[in-house]
Amino acid sequence: MNNDSMLQQDVLAELQWEPSITAGHIGVTAVNGVVTLTGHVHSFAQKHAAETAAGRVKGVKAVAEEIEVRLGNGMMRSDEQIAEAAVTSIAWDGSVPADKVKVKVEKGWVTLTGEVKWQFQKQAAETDTRRLFGVIGVSNQIAIKPQVETADVHAKIMTALHRSWFDTANISVSADGGKVHLGGSVRTWFEREQAENAAWAAPGVTQVEDNIVIG
Repeated sequence: MNNDSMLQQDVLAELQWEPSITAGHIGVTAVNGVVTLTGHVHSFAQKHAAETAAGRVKGVKAVAEEIEVRLGNGMMRSDEQIAEAAVTSIAWDGSVPADKVKVKVEKGWVTLTGEVKWQFQKQAAETDTRRLFGVIGVSNQIAIKPQVETADVHAKIMTALHRSWFDTANISVSADGGKVHLGGSVRTWFEREQAENAAWAAPGVTQVEDNIVIG
C-alpha cells in the first residue's frame, strides 16, 4: 500500500472514530498528502467537524473540503427562524461582546458582520451559528478592530511559541502593524493550526497570513 492509500485509510478511520460525524456518506481521496473530502452530511456542524478531523491526521498537508450539506428530516428552518436563533445564541455567549455582531441569512447561508476586538470573539460567534438547525454554511466577515498598541507583536508571538513545544527555528514571523505573516515548516497540520492560534492571541493582531508548510 502506497503512502496516499495509507493516508486515505487513516482519514477514513479518523472520520469513523469522531462521534460527532455520521461518516457513511463521506468519501476521501489523497494525492501527495492533499486530502479531498466529498459526499454529504446532515448539518453544517458535521461538515466542519469532518474537515477538522481530517486535518489532524498525521501526514495530511492540506484539506480540500467539497462536502455538501443535505438537511435531514426535521432540520429544515426558514431564514427568519435561523436568524432569530443565531441572534439569540450569540447574545447568550458571554465571550462575544453585546450588540457587536450582525446576522444575515439567505437560503440557509449565514453571513456574520460587525466588529470585535479579538479573533476568539469572532470565532465564538461563528461557532454559535454553525451548530444551529437549518444552517448550510457560514460566511464570517466580522472585522477585528483591537484598541491596543501593535508594537512588539513579533516579539510577543515568538515568546508564545517558545513557551510551547515548537521548534521556533523552523518558523518565521513578521509583522506590519497588526498584520502578521507566518512562514517556515512544521510536521503536522495540527502544529500549523497551533502556530496560527498563537499568532492570533497576540494583542493588536488583526490579520494572520499563514504560509507555513507541512514538511
